Amino acid sequence: MATRYPQGILISCEIPWDADGTFLEDTFRDEVRAALKHGFRHVYIFGTAGEGYAVTLGQFDEIVRVFREETLGDDVLPMVGVIGLSAPQVIERVAHAYDAGFRVFQISFPSWGTLDDVEYMTFFSDVCGSFTDARFLHYNLMRSGRVLTGPDYRRLVDEIPNLVATKNTTADVRTIIDIASKSPELQHFYGEAGFGHGCLVGECSLLSSFGPLFPRKTLEFFEYGVNGRWDKLFPMQAEYVAAIGAFLAPTRPRAAIDGAYDKMIVRASGIDMPIGLLPPYRGFDEETYQACVAAVREQFPDWD
Repeated sequence: MATRYPQGILISCEIPWDADGTFLEDTFRDEVRAALKHGFRHVYIFGTAGEGYAVTLGQFDEIVRVFREETLGDDVLPMVGVIGLSAPQVIERVAHAYDAGFRVFQISFPSWGTLDDVEYMTFFSDVCGSFTDARFLHYNLMRSGRVLTGPDYRRLVDEIPNLVATKNTTADVRTIIDIASKSPELQHFYGEAGFGHGCLVGECSLLSSFGPLFPRKTLEFFEYGVNGRWDKLFPMQAEYVAAIGAFLAPTRPRAAIDGAYDKMIVRASGIDMPIGLLPPYRGFDEETYQACVAAVREQFPDWD
């Protein structure tokens, strides 16, 4: 069965700020260009790691404009994430990015209160129905208070024609199979720890937090999945997960929001990315960053 959205590797582009919280445009441009140079064509802004929950509307518009300039081209599939506390807030920001030229959007549920079955359908109908020539990916995460299941997506596929994809970071095999088997029309993006099992069910895609740091290995890993090379895919998945564990080990004493980790990943890839976040959230300190880089380089020297 043909999916509603192309298969690929989805990469988040994080937002660099100076010490005063001012957007560092040149660093951001360098980051986006590096992702495209490495061969990643599915790039997005304003997920959790991209601090989509934190930016003002003015910052949103400025960054969307720059992102648009850097992702023009027929071979690039850029996506803008929108996080809000109501459907009207989400629609407003989608409209701003739509007017800037974007037609693919990543949306998640409002998180102030958990949506019931009627409310989540209203959310999708209102948001997706307001932009019928746009395409939408659902960011399926627990922060929103509700994680959708296979039957939920089956219902959505039948009623929302421009819902085209999902983003799932779960590594639970039963959940992956449930979602993939009941909504094969959607392009499901799984994280590094779940991608291999998703490939066993059917066509799926890779959501790669570590793609900027391990571009060569990430492309290789993805191709094994696309081509059904199970003898290569699963040993590499185990090694990939171990490399992630090595990088993250020095951060274990403290739990932080996603961008704290992802900005260190981007900086370790060679981009001059400050590792601070918009308040009240805080990134890791320089000592922790250096320990993360040293650990992965020592344990996985051929993964650079």
